[in-house]
Amino acid sequence: MSVVTSFEGGDIPTQMARLGEAARDAAGALAMVATEAKNQALKAAAGAIRANAADILAANDADMEAAKTRGLSSAMLDRLELDDARIEAMAKGLEDIAALADPVGQVMAEWTRPNGLVISRVRVPLGVIGVIYESRPNVTADAAGLCLKAGNAVILRGGSESFHSSAAIARALHEGLKSAGLPEGSVQLVPTRDRAAVGEMLTMSQYIDIIVPRGGKSLIERVARESRIPVIKHLEGICHVYVDGAAKLGMAREIVLNAKMRRTGICGAAETLLVDERAAASHLAPIIGDLIEAGCEVRGDEAALAADDRVVAATAKDWDTEYLEPIISVKVVNGVGAAIAHIARHGSHHTEAIVTEDGAAAERFLGEIDSAIVLHNASTQFADGGEFGMGAEIGISTDKLHARGPVGVEQLTSYKYVVRGSGQVRP
Repeated sequence: MSVVTSFEGGDIPTQMARLGEAARDAAGALAMVATEAKNQALKAAAGAIRANAADILAANDADMEAAKTRGLSSAMLDRLELDDARIEAMAKGLEDIAALADPVGQVMAEWTRPNGLVISRVRVPLGVIGVIYESRPNVTADAAGLCLKAGNAVILRGGSESFHSSAAIARALHEGLKSAGLPEGSVQLVPTRDRAAVGEMLTMSQYIDIIVPRGGKSLIERVARESRIPVIKHLEGICHVYVDGAAKLGMAREIVLNAKMRRTGICGAAETLLVDERAAASHLAPIIGDLIEAGCEVRGDEAALAADDRVVAATAKDWDTEYLEPIISVKVVNGVGAAIAHIARHGSHHTEAIVTEDGAAAERFLGEIDSAIVLHNASTQFADGGEFGMGAEIGISTDKLHARGPVGVEQLTSYKYVVRGSGQVRP
């Protein structure tokens, strides 16, 4: 079945069904494709992205201009913008995925029953994955690459703000598929900005096996509410850094500044800083000073206000806010137990970090915090599939069923049981 490249001449339900049929056909073929063919497609797609960089940047310029006219936030603009380095990162990401071990067909466990039956649990593709995302055009490449390596077909519905950028990247991906002889339906981009396509996609349970939303809270809430298909998601990234009383000042300053300010618009950016009261006198003012001098607005409790007169008084809402911009809330707490309690009440189960030289405090924090990612003496900005050695990620999951944390190639597979006998019948 041919790939749908335009919705001209047909209603959205009919056209979306055509996308679904093409994806289902492709998924059946991909499940049996050799690793070498998938890797060839990924490497060729990386080459096509590099070769078509000028076209991709031109498309992104058009998207950026329209986004600025619409008044999108600085965080959204940062997510949308492409440059030479980000294009190279997309291409390198596809090559990194190609270098990963192929999970499909891996034997996860094997055992023999007393009656001689040999039972294996074997990784298999999920089938067809629908990815709905906003702003970031690099998701087009990352998601497609991960799904392909795991033997899945993917239907991508990018945000209206990244429409031209995502289309240009998808064209490069199709070059890779074509060079490897894989069906074009393996990677499809919904070719319309009409939001009705999202609603239709969420009902296509006869074609799509999993939905992955990547975007703001309102999008993810809508997907979770309306989808008739299982969803892998996270709602918010209200991430915390806790500076313990036994933290080295220099390390704490570097980690906090990086966790907040390296890129403020990503879900792994720190949104709340907690400081042990034992370290407040020595650590609070320098850390706050670093943040303010880097252009970050600090909203703090009474102790933070006393440490620097440039701090703005925090409200109750601040402890529950994902800013995604250079703003951070700061609170002094009574030790690691109080930090854990604060995170349990206000966190989003995404990513939390502790800075300390106290091994017992670190282990308590790592053990008791109920988040997808916990770190000791490292920045929350490492909450990323690429940094975990996964090549890339399709998102960060805060769910507890199927996948949690960075969703990479292995997380985009399921398993089946393969039973080998020699004539056994059940009595």
